Amino acid sequence: MMKPAAFTLFLLLSLPSLAQEIEISRLKKHIYYLADDKMKGRGTGSKEANKAATYVQKAFKSYGLKPLGTQGYYQDFTAKVRRVVVPDSIRPSRNVIGFLDNGADKTVIVGAHYDHLGEGKQGSSKDSTSYGVIHNGADDNASGVAGLLELARVFTQNKVKEPINFLFIAFGAEELGLVGSRYFVAHPTLPLNTVHFMLNMDMIGRFNPDNGVAIIGYGSSPEFETVFGRIDKAQHIKHYTGYEGRGGSDQTSFYEKDIPVLFFHTGGHDDYHKPGDDAHKVDYPSLKRILDLEKEVIEQSFSVEKMHFRSTDKK
Repeated sequence: MMKPAAFTLFLLLSLPSLAQEIEISRLKKHIYYLADDKMKGRGTGSKEANKAATYVQKAFKSYGLKPLGTQGYYQDFTAKVRRVVVPDSIRPSRNVIGFLDNGADKTVIVGAHYDHLGEGKQGSSKDSTSYGVIHNGADDNASGVAGLLELARVFTQNKVKEPINFLFIAFGAEELGLVGSRYFVAHPTLPLNTVHFMLNMDMIGRFNPDNGVAIIGYGSSPEFETVFGRIDKAQHIKHYTGYEGRGGSDQTSFYEKDIPVLFFHTGGHDDYHKPGDDAHKVDYPSLKRILDLEKEVIEQSFSVEKMHFRSTDKK
């Protein structure tokens, strides 16, 4: 029979550290905060969007990430609004940037946008009856921000020094035309030629088991075939890969700079850009499994010396 002290040590060595695991409770905390009615849909230029940016900044700081923006953790810019339902205007926005410096030569960028449609007066919704109604954007894209924050927490608290750096970015003004990510690649806060690849999360909270998780950008680097070839699909949530690197989210800005990209997305639904995109509708267990898959994809990329951009992917 094992002695009590030895048995306790065995348990401690056998059980995974919670700091190394994606936690559903934390995902819920982030999404319920960002998608609360009090946040009024996080429209670009609003004080609620600034509150969302501050929320991300405080999390980055608490995880020990270094500021790598032009104003500390922030990178400020202006976004021009051009919509039929509102006059042209200039709105202030900002990216939130945190850096995990492992002393490596290459960096993985992990991103997600934190803005949404506010009260329906911006974005692509054609339902005029929803204007003036809060669009909480739980899936689009509080789900991606929650994933961003959990990956940042895991990689900073796992007591492992990876052979790669991480740049975590919460983008502003995505709904106005990928403005935040386009601004970043035009004014990068680290050399773009040191980027291993960019992983983007947008609408990862409504998993459909009939379809699986879409992973767009598989064709943007030939090395992704090697990376995914090392992953046991049976151990992960159902997923499929799409060749093209372009798409309606922030990875496109990096793809157009010849940077390999992956875009995780669970697909459209009836609440897309509608007031019904609320926190209680998010599939949290599946969201955790998606992030577990993303974590393994990132880790499997460590052994790839360089992710070469496949220029023939561009049509």
